[in-house]
Amino acid sequence: MLEIFYPDNEAESAYGIDYNGLYAQGYRGIIFDIDNTLAPHGAPADERAAALFQRLHERGFQTILLSNNKEPRVKMFGDGVKSQYIFKAGKPGTEGYRKAMETMGTHAGNTMFVGDQLFTDIWGAKRAGIAAWLVKPIHPKEEIQIVLKRRLESIVLYFYHKKMKRLDNKSVKKCRR
Repeated sequence: MLEIFYPDNEAESAYGIDYNGLYAQGYRGIIFDIDNTLAPHGAPADERAAALFQRLHERGFQTILLSNNKEPRVKMFGDGVKSQYIFKAGKPGTEGYRKAMETMGTHAGNTMFVGDQLFTDIWGAKRAGIAAWLVKPIHPKEEIQIVLKRRLESIVLYFYHKKMKRLDNKSVKKCRR
């Protein structure tokens, strides 16, 4: 039952994902959450974020920001990284993800999502049929409602990591035979 919240992949940071390898696998569009995925809550795009998006665009990726925030916040960040954006996205609803793919000219099979929250970002992406990368939050200071969700997320992640360890152990045993 908890599997509906499990990410397809995990990374320490949005800045540490092997995007070149993913491009080689056929991914062409990347949907990003902003707050605590690319920057601390409310922070503007910094040089690191701008450089990441420049590299992604030069590589041939389409990018779009998908946020539940209001337009001033999302526009500010989008302008800073030169990316399209969708504000008040209604995550975990799938409409924003579908609109993002339509805007980028991609489809679920060649689009990925990068975000830091299981119950909004990852669940929504999976419901839309998009491969989902969970990254660790950039900054520990968060609003109280997010802190409460993080406690629930830790339970889901406990079972996810337990399952992944079990699968890894099975594949190691098969290799030894």
